[in-house]
Amino acid sequence: MTAAAPESQRREGLLHAIWQRVGLAPVLLTALLVVNVWLNPARFGPAAWGTLIGLAAPLIGAALASTPAILGGRGGIDVSVGPTMGFVNAILVKVLIMNLGLSSPFIIVPMAFVIGAGIGAVNGFLAAYVRIQPIVATLGTYLILVGVTLTILPAPMGTIPHWLKTLSGPFSIIPIGAIFLAWWGIRRLPFYDHLMATGSDDRAAYTAGIAVSAVRFFSYVITGAFAGIAGLMLTALIGSADANIAPTFTLIAISAVALGGVSLAGGRGSLFGAAIGAIDIFLIQSALTFFNVSTFVLQIAYGSILVIAISLTAVEDRVAKARKA
Repeated sequence: MTAAAPESQRREGLLHAIWQRVGLAPVLLTALLVVNVWLNPARFGPAAWGTLIGLAAPLIGAALASTPAILGGRGGIDVSVGPTMGFVNAILVKVLIMNLGLSSPFIIVPMAFVIGAGIGAVNGFLAAYVRIQPIVATLGTYLILVGVTLTILPAPMGTIPHWLKTLSGPFSIIPIGAIFLAWWGIRRLPFYDHLMATGSDDRAAYTAGIAVSAVRFFSYVITGAFAGIAGLMLTALIGSADANIAPTFTLIAISAVALGGVSLAGGRGSLFGAAIGAIDIFLIQSALTFFNVSTFVLQIAYGSILVIAISLTAVEDRVAKARKA
């Protein structure tokens, strides 16, 4: 009995840790894969995996980009991630490629990163130092970016160089991998522990000597930089500049993050969970599209997913508090 009890507790602790990191997303992923393969085996066969990765890449990128700011707590939901992707798309294609004739990856890729990080810095300054509620601050950025992007790009236009177009297929794993590699490096810095501590309890983190405002500021910079890379993935997928596509990723990405076990209250979750949540959303889209459902039904599905995911997270938080008590 005494040997079995600790083993049982270890298993329970392991399951609890897995749930905290990725939530319900892996179970849903398995079920959705089975459903999609059954509905459309040709589209989900091994030969089509590269194409599917390319189609899902911008959504995965948007979910990954949304995560750092959310982990920082204080309601750090950055609703400007989608418009940031659209702004990056417009600047890269309309300004750099079409107007200036610049198409080198050594210019395009760093510019996507820098533009995104710059927008993130503005959001971080407003949320962390001016102390505007994050959703209000980033909503203002959302509206500004949408307006500027539509001014620059009133209609879809332009083409992209071949090297960028290749990132729309199997090679879309490269920018996704770059985000994960960057996050792997961040996780090995004291900043990551400070970020999670700030998201969990910013007052306790401040008392412990953590520069809470600076940590939150840099979480938005990281979110913006990742959104810039996601904008690069979007550009590769659509092969041109279009101001109307990117803003639609904002709320879908937040739903994916919540579904992936990231607490919208901050301090709990992982980029891996957010990626799995995004793949789940993509598979739900694919299944519903197979039945030719309208976009209104898709919106209902996204809203339902968000509500259910947040509810499950709230229940888990209450259970965790009860266990501590």
